[in-house]
Amino acid sequence: MTRLILALSAFLMTTPAFGADRTVVLELFTSQGCSSCPPADALLQELAREPGVLALSRPVDYWDRLGWRDTLARPENTDKQRAYARAMSDSERVYTPQIVVDGSSETVGSDETSVRELITAARGRASPVTISAEAAEDGAWRVTAGGSPDADVHLIGYLPSAHVVIAAGENEGAEIDYSNAVRTDVILGKADGGALTTPDLRTLGEVRWAIVIQTGAAGPIGGALALADR
Repeated sequence: MTRLILALSAFLMTTPAFGADRTVVLELFTSQGCSSCPPADALLQELAREPGVLALSRPVDYWDRLGWRDTLARPENTDKQRAYARAMSDSERVYTPQIVVDGSSETVGSDETSVRELITAARGRASPVTISAEAAEDGAWRVTAGGSPDADVHLIGYLPSAHVVIAAGENEGAEIDYSNAVRTDVILGKADGGALTTPDLRTLGEVRWAIVIQTGAAGPIGGALALADR
């Protein structure tokens, strides 16, 4: 990753301002302890390879009580899913697998037809958000996000792939590949056009990074930009 950042020290990336061209963010709430989840995990792998999509896996921890502790789960993912449930249905009812699209719609994570319909709908919505990011020699990125001063600028780190052998629970004996499992999610500031700086991103090994603009803990996502790994 060190060579990557140095090579990109003068490289500037910008996401367009309007919805038809912007990156659509998918968040899959899944669990290694859920027997219904592997088809959704496989679908997310497929979607993660498609242009114009930032497909993130957010493994939850509430299945751990059934005999297998999810090796990728984060309580923060569970909290976020519950926040989405409150925002979308005024309840804390959660389920797996669930995909949330651009923070504003949801469906069963293994229902490919429904997921793709929601992606198409998201691309049809305009957004005023603009994002640019420039890599620096010190391993940080200089980020500018504007057009939505009430929205938060999230720096999200995710593990591009993980192969897990599940030894207990509903998926006992299964070997499952996971894509883009979120490992960290921090707020850099507001999308008010000001300059923001990330920490040195060379220190966390194989983790990749993206910028996501979201209003509130579980509000609409206005835009996203993957920090280049090429």
